[in-house]
Amino acid sequence: MSFASPLHWLRRFGRDEDGNVAIETIIIIPILFWTYLTMFAIFDSYRQYSLNEKAAYTIGDMISRQTTPLNDSYLDGTIALLKYLTRNRGQEPAIRVTSIKYDANNDIYKRDWSHTRGPGISALDNTDVKNWHDRLPVMLHNERIVVVETFVYYDPPFNTGLNNTTITNFVFTRSRYSPQALWEGS
Repeated sequence: MSFASPLHWLRRFGRDEDGNVAIETIIIIPILFWTYLTMFAIFDSYRQYSLNEKAAYTIGDMISRQTTPLNDSYLDGTIALLKYLTRNRGQEPAIRVTSIKYDANNDIYKRDWSHTRGPGISALDNTDVKNWHDRLPVMLHNERIVVVETFVYYDPPFNTGLNNTTITNFVFTRSRYSPQALWEGS
């Protein structure tokens, strides 16, 4: 009985093709799994951006149909609606609603009123809005619009490279049934 040399065993191992599929599978499955999680996270982020934009437009449309003055209770209801529509599961969302009028004589925008709900944002004043020519539509002298800004925190479901972020929406609407949206007491 003779023993084969180690070189013979090494050559035989190099020519042997049994088990290659198992090794390739072990290498490729983590890559496929990571790719699937990444695609899911990207899809989820686009879905969340879409939900937030639709919620901002819904709130803007809701305010544009209001014929009675808005108040604190109304704004509390809008933040609750924003939470519901965006299915927010992270930090508290925030909303800023501002009534703006255009002064064509001075070519500036002026704030009638501005109110907020939620953490981290403050109401706007005239210096904030006076040069919003690139953010607002062309308006007539003394025409008014309502600007709704929403701020919703987004945390991706998986850590695949997407960062935590705050989704911000900026929506403006003209009042439909009255000349302007009023705030109670102003």
